[in-house]
Amino acid sequence: MSTASLPRQQPDPSVPSHPAPVAPHASEATRLLCAGTYLDTAYRDRVIEQLRLNEHRVVPPSLGFDAARVLSHALRARRLELLWAVALLVLWTAGLAVSYGLFAGYLMPGVLLVAARWARGTGARPPLYRWYPAFALRCTAWSSLALLLLLNLLAAFGLFGGFPVAAWQAWACLVVLAVTAFCAHTQRGRFHRALAAELSPRHFADLASDPAEQEGGARVHRLRQRIRLEQHAPLIMYQEARPFCGAGFAYDTWVLAVELRPDEEREDRTPISNRVVLEKVRRLVEQLRVPAERAGPGVRDRLRRLEIDECVFLPVEGLTSRAQAPYSAAAFEEHRARAVEEGGEKRRHFLRIRVGGWDEELVVTVFVRIHTQGGMLMLEVAPHVLAPVRGDFKEADRVAHRARNNTALGTAVGALALVPTSPFRSVVQLLWAAVHAGRALVGGHAGALPEGPELSVRELGTDGTGSQFQAMDVDRYLKSVQDRVANGVRIALAECGYQTGEFVQKIVNISNGDVHIAKVEGSNFAVGTGASATMSRNTGS
Repeated sequence: MSTASLPRQQPDPSVPSHPAPVAPHASEATRLLCAGTYLDTAYRDRVIEQLRLNEHRVVPPSLGFDAARVLSHALRARRLELLWAVALLVLWTAGLAVSYGLFAGYLMPGVLLVAARWARGTGARPPLYRWYPAFALRCTAWSSLALLLLLNLLAAFGLFGGFPVAAWQAWACLVVLAVTAFCAHTQRGRFHRALAAELSPRHFADLASDPAEQEGGARVHRLRQRIRLEQHAPLIMYQEARPFCGAGFAYDTWVLAVELRPDEEREDRTPISNRVVLEKVRRLVEQLRVPAERAGPGVRDRLRRLEIDECVFLPVEGLTSRAQAPYSAAAFEEHRARAVEEGGEKRRHFLRIRVGGWDEELVVTVFVRIHTQGGMLMLEVAPHVLAPVRGDFKEADRVAHRARNNTALGTAVGALALVPTSPFRSVVQLLWAAVHAGRALVGGHAGALPEGPELSVRELGTDGTGSQFQAMDVDRYLKSVQDRVANGVRIALAECGYQTGEFVQKIVNISNGDVHIAKVEGSNFAVGTGASATMSRNTGS
């Protein structure tokens, strides 16, 4: 087919050539994680546990999101949940009293539904020996609820003489049932409305108008300030067991060592240092931001937003207070100047290269460390990937839109279906709140010695799976960055008057061996010839 007749593609004037970067607190990843605190109580409790209960722990780096805002919504979600739990239990108590116990009949469908949930288990695809009993229990529960409601209506209108109750008792049951259904529906609908308001893509960027940011006492406000100081600081206080906590799943870290052999044909050799090599690597990696000459102004490749900075890892041991961590600019500059050349074991300097793709849902970070010692040059490359946010969190907008636009009949049936299990949910919620309050009171967390980060709320909010397009992007980002890093080291060696043959050969051997993921639990990302991956749900989050 001839292309002469095809119209020439013109750049879209509505697409800015240099789109403004999105602040971490306004990123899509942050918005989805905030929504997840309302959807998943287990996730919400883990967020509060890590960021508030264990307030002696330093937070891990928050790559492309704002952990403080996620905490704000987690606390708000728990506060609203407890208020509604108390209100629903009061309604059930009132219903039992005014109906002289007749309202207790609606507990039976709830018991069956709770038993069905226990029988089914937590797996995404339960085995048949679990699925069939759960299905039978659910069918029995809904049938009994419908039958009970029908008998209640007949008794209220005096059409069922065999029902041994007075009409006013039946009417009392119906009124309390309607009020309870309305409250349960309003509780769930509050979140659906929030997704159309403060949690909507249109309004989420306005941090000042977020009601979750306005709630909480002085302690919560101080904690948010502390988190925002630590989460994006170039000085990273770490725990020895998980130094790269927050960066995601670790790909194979490869370490390359070559002997520094002077090039005998060169007489203009210059001293080589870690800083010299890093600056050459930085300049080459920065060129990945530059689009092709003929690409035009509308290039949207994520490599244009590639971020490069330097970070220093410090062990948290030795501090007596979390506030003693040296996050000031002067302190960081001092640590960076000393760490870049020392090659220490505990204090380590890295060049950090980050690409935030898919609206910061897919974050690729490559840590690069150069060290020259004893006539040898060591190159350490540690790639990490943050997988996309959980699928059910991303479906929140769609589910909320469907609920807000449901028919009156569908809304009524959905509200009625929430009633049988509402007292059991409320009791469990209040018991868990008591447990958390007890842990906060007697756990001694406020006065504990500082600890490094143990878990990242961003890592907890991922199911470890990604699409094929995202896997291709991970492959492209990593290969582009790793190639530039290797080329930068080679050029630095050559410019300083050292042989590069051994280094090039080792890089070729690494490339031929294919870079692959050694162990990525619950992920389907895989790169390299012959690499494979299976998709599975990470139930730990």
